[in-house]
Amino acid sequence: MLDIEDLYVRYGNVEVLKGISLSIKEGELVTLIGANGAGKSTLLRTISGLLRPAKGSIRFQEVRIDHLPPYSILELGLVHVPERRALFPAMTVMENLELGGYRAKDKGRCAERLKKMFQDFPILAERRNQLAGTMSGGEQQMCAVARGLMFGPKLLLLDEPSLGLSPLLLEMLCKTIRTLHDDGLTVVLVEQNAYMALSLADRAYVLENGRVILYGPTCELLRNEQVKKAYLGISS
Repeated sequence: MLDIEDLYVRYGNVEVLKGISLSIKEGELVTLIGANGAGKSTLLRTISGLLRPAKGSIRFQEVRIDHLPPYSILELGLVHVPERRALFPAMTVMENLELGGYRAKDKGRCAERLKKMFQDFPILAERRNQLAGTMSGGEQQMCAVARGLMFGPKLLLLDEPSLGLSPLLLEMLCKTIRTLHDDGLTVVLVEQNAYMALSLADRAYVLENGRVILYGPTCELLRNEQVKKAYLGISS
C-alpha cells in the first residue's frame, strides 16, 4: 500500500531524514518509534505532502505522491492526524467532525460515520455542541482522531495520539485502534509510548537520527535488548 525509497528531507540546511526506506502492506498496523528528534513526525508530514523531500520517492497504492499537494493525497484516501491535534478551536466538536468528511467522495456515508464516531467516542457525543478549544487535551485528541476517521481513510497516519490522554482515554484509544485494525484499516502509528505502540502493532521501524536502525515484527522487537533498554526502560 505504501512504499518509501531512499527518502531525504531537509529543514533548510539541516538534513532530518537520511535515506529512509520502508513499506506498509494493506491491512497492517505498523508503528514508528524513536526518541524526540529522530524524524518520526517529519516522515509523516512528508508522506501527507506537508513537506517536500529533497530526494527519494513515496508511492501510495502504486501512485507516486511525493510531488502532490496535501489535498490530492487526502483524496486518494491517505489521512494524517497530526501531532498536537490541530483542531479548529473556535468551531464546535460537531463542526470539526463534519469538516473531516468535507472532501470525502462518498458524502452519503458521512452521517453513518458521524453516528459511529459518537458510539466509539461517547465523550464527543456529550460535547458535540461545545467549542473544541474549550475541551481538555485528551478530549481534543479524541476529536482529532474521530475527525480523521470521518473521511473514511484507506491509510491512517496517527502522530502521537496518546499525548495528553488520561489512563481511561488511553484505554479507549487503544481499543479504537485495535478495532480499526481488526476491521482492515491500514494504520501507521507514531508513538512515544513505545510499549503501547509495540503491543498494538504488527511490525515496527525504529528511527534514530533520521535513519531506520531496526525493523521487524513487534514480537521480536519487544525481546530485542537494544529496544528494551532504550525505549521500554528494561535492562537485562
